Amino acid sequence: MGALHAAWGYLPPEASPLTLGCLMEPGSLTERLVASGRRFSVRVLWFGPDPAAPDEAPLLGFFADAPMTVRHVALQLDGEDCVVARSFCRLDCPVWQPILDRGGRSLGLTLFSGEVPLVRGELEYALPAPGHPLNELAAECEPSVLGYPARRCRFVLDGAPLVVCEAFLPALEATLATAGGNRLRRRA
Repeated sequence: MGALHAAWGYLPPEASPLTLGCLMEPGSLTERLVASGRRFSVRVLWFGPDPAAPDEAPLLGFFADAPMTVRHVALQLDGEDCVVARSFCRLDCPVWQPILDRGGRSLGLTLFSGEVPLVRGELEYALPAPGHPLNELAAECEPSVLGYPARRCRFVLDGAPLVVCEAFLPALEATLATAGGNRLRRRA
């Protein structure tokens, strides 16, 4: 398996307790992070075309290296990057591109609002290898020798797929543990 692949499956990788609770959150990660009592914000890192990795392309129905529209963000608590997200759809997709082009507003608030008639797939989990776009995105925000527990989910709206991948940074556990983490642990 090459570095651009991630072994996605239905069991999460090992993670600390607070991180695991967030990783396995079946609902909105945004709502869970807001519930921590910490100041939540979204920092946009990139929005534009990017080539699909080998494990990403089949989710949109095309081959590796095909261009797609990508949004990279860092979800922050009290100004600290805690989770990075790589969301992608087909290039110039008329359904998802306007939804992805949202600046610093959380995508999760739209996906889980109940106002958008979408179909959500199952959560998949991985520990993406160095060289994988999600691992590289996470490493830019917070280097880690242990890797980054990650999850992804495919959404379909009007027949068009969108994939949201999230990698959980080491700072998440420390930030949640210092205050409000007990509230999150009870939700797990």
